[in-house]
Amino acid sequence: MEIACLDLEGVLVPEIWINFAKKTGIDALKATTRDIPDYDVLMKQRLRILDEHKLGLNEIQEVIADMGPMEGALEFVDWLRERFQVVILSDTFYEFAQPLMRQLRWPTLFCHKLEVGPSGRITDYKLRQKDPKRQAVIALQSLQYRCIAAGDSYNDTTMLAQAEAGILFKAPQNVIAEFPQFPSVNTYEELKKEFLKASNRQLVI
Repeated sequence: MEIACLDLEGVLVPEIWINFAKKTGIDALKATTRDIPDYDVLMKQRLRILDEHKLGLNEIQEVIADMGPMEGALEFVDWLRERFQVVILSDTFYEFAQPLMRQLRWPTLFCHKLEVGPSGRITDYKLRQKDPKRQAVIALQSLQYRCIAAGDSYNDTTMLAQAEAGILFKAPQNVIAEFPQFPSVNTYEELKKEFLKASNRQLVI
């Protein structure tokens, strides 16, 4: 059996923090793992900025409520699910992701949790484990699944490397240049073809 392992933000839905930064006008919140590879450094920076501006989970959820999947993403996920098992491996948080998962028809999601105070202030975050995307792929492989993974950023590259096949999707040029071993595509039609190419089975578009 083969499993499709997908990143969420930048692959299926827009970047939550970038949308929140645009809404609040705080440019420093536009930083993602495309810019800062160390996720712990990135999240501590985000929480510090939220505290400085007295912003919390409620304000972020208001922005997420107006978001949806990227154009063609739902159709792509449906196409994948007819041909592969599908798991979303994300560095987002369950407190952010629920309305987006609903719009994607509830694919399986592995991500992280936030610690939130009574006022909605985000006090901390709890990673599921260190290098969680790669560790999830290792766990699936231990169950004799063959993994084909797609992501767009630095924090996806260990997952892509661990999988039997890794694909960059809509990745920035700095990530493409640093990881030339992964094929890079920019449309869902191209991504479908890469999944078919990587599969050991006879599949059709």
